[in-house]
Amino acid sequence: MAKKDNIILEGFFALRRTGRKATALLIDPGKIFSLRPILDKALEADVDYLFVGGSLTDPADVSKTVQYIRRHVMHIPIIIFPGNATHFSPEADAVLFISLISGRNADLLIGQHVMAAPALAKSGLEILPTGYILVDGGSMTSVQYVSQTLPLPNDKPDLASATALAGKYLGLKLFYLDAGSGALNPVSKDLIAAVSRDTASPLIVGGGINCPKKAKDAWDAGADVVVIGNGAEKNPGILTEVVQYAKMSNASLNVN
Repeated sequence: MAKKDNIILEGFFALRRTGRKATALLIDPGKIFSLRPILDKALEADVDYLFVGGSLTDPADVSKTVQYIRRHVMHIPIIIFPGNATHFSPEADAVLFISLISGRNADLLIGQHVMAAPALAKSGLEILPTGYILVDGGSMTSVQYVSQTLPLPNDKPDLASATALAGKYLGLKLFYLDAGSGALNPVSKDLIAAVSRDTASPLIVGGGINCPKKAKDAWDAGADVVVIGNGAEKNPGILTEVVQYAKMSNASLNVN
């Protein structure tokens, strides 16, 4: 199957060029039994992206979750956020081809990628080369435990910037700053600002964003896409509030 055009990647770059803000809902396939209510809320709020993935995810659940979403949603891009090479579904639109550049685990820098590449080449999925930077959110997270890597300090923006720049020079197109699912603290504004300024690349930020103010802080600091996961599970109304803020901000850009 031929690869899809770079529609989603171009969309991320358009966000960066225009200053528009976007929201992604991260769906944990391990919670497929409670998927419908959160999916209904995402449709009601009109989020921009649906990310599917998790560190402790059964590969079969990834495929089932994507299939379920596809039956009910056609207009929102479904992007796989893989924990390893087995997290895959050809019915998605794209995959974050993640290199965990904040760590020194070779398996997550290149090993899993080699295993996944042949299947991805045949899949037709849009491939999004992504530098993933795990940031200390104040508690041990699943991704930290599973990846066996240390997160970058939240108060070291220069270190995060140097890490992201190295990834950019290696050819990565997007960057994902993540404090991890259920983080006590989100990625700091100073760290987001440094990576956004120094890479000038599309920037995704997630982890610990459980209220509209934290989403606003991330966008104001330079994030292009804010990812909400656990926060929406505990308080589905946050999706509507965050998306409404983004739409109001984007509308003001059109006026100006």
